[in-house]
Amino acid sequence: MAEPESTVVNPSVKQKDPSKALVIAVTTRAIFNLEEEHQLYLEKGKEEYVRHQQANQDRPLPPGTAFAFIQAVQYVNKKILESNPAEEDLFDILLLSNNSPESGVRIINSAKHYGLEISKFCFVSDEDSTQYLKSHGVKLFLSADRTDVCNALRRGVSAALVFQQEVQAPSTPLRVAFDGDAVLFSDETDQVFREQGLEGAVQYERAMEAVPMGEGPMKAFAMHLGKIHKKFNREECPIRTYLVTARSGRDMGIRAIKTLREWGLAIDEAFFMDGAPKGPILAQIQPHIFFDDGLHNIQGAQDMGVPSAWVPSCC
Repeated sequence: MAEPESTVVNPSVKQKDPSKALVIAVTTRAIFNLEEEHQLYLEKGKEEYVRHQQANQDRPLPPGTAFAFIQAVQYVNKKILESNPAEEDLFDILLLSNNSPESGVRIINSAKHYGLEISKFCFVSDEDSTQYLKSHGVKLFLSADRTDVCNALRRGVSAALVFQQEVQAPSTPLRVAFDGDAVLFSDETDQVFREQGLEGAVQYERAMEAVPMGEGPMKAFAMHLGKIHKKFNREECPIRTYLVTARSGRDMGIRAIKTLREWGLAIDEAFFMDGAPKGPILAQIQPHIFFDDGLHNIQGAQDMGVPSAWVPSCC
């Protein structure tokens, strides 16, 4: 992916109220490519890692998997404030890092270099950093560390694991794609499928068609995203959302649609793939991020250059 242009953070950027904003916490390894530095840390220890970061503090880190997603979020804020300069329902970005403060200068300088509007930098060395998510009002947490993601999910925060990958650079508007079961919805039907097979799952869905599904780990984030989406008419909205599910539209799609309707969550486009690979349709959509609980679907998306985040159901 080509390196974005260097810009300077605008000092007049509107300060966000975390009680009203959609707060997204992202770790350094999710937003920047720190694989070389992380390997150094594993092989030679913390002191050598800190020395390396300090020696390179003025050299910007290359973009990571979640970088384009954060840039697109900033674009949405820009469009919101153009429409209403007093609007407070904005995205707010918090960078959460297990780096020690003395090695954090390079992180801050990298954010400045790319013009990332990050409101808070939290350097929490050798701690479970997810303990601070609720106090900051975080609605979505993206990390490259599975333990952190599982801890966040246990705390009731929408969270996903970001794998470092080479990604395409999607243009605006912000495009977010969700899997259905065990992501937006609960895993109740998945459990039936594992116990009774496809026919059992189909029969279960038919019997439960009028009953909304339970909420999945990404519902809270999706609902806040939907709240911002509603501020715009369809033609001018800088956000597009997608449901890309392995469900069959004929046999299992109605309950999904009725559940979204019951929640009041409008999705721009829905694809019921009936078990077919998701990669090709995701390549066409080109989302800034795709959430799925299946590692095979994550791999298929990654093979197409789609930034992907795993929502583990086995924490």
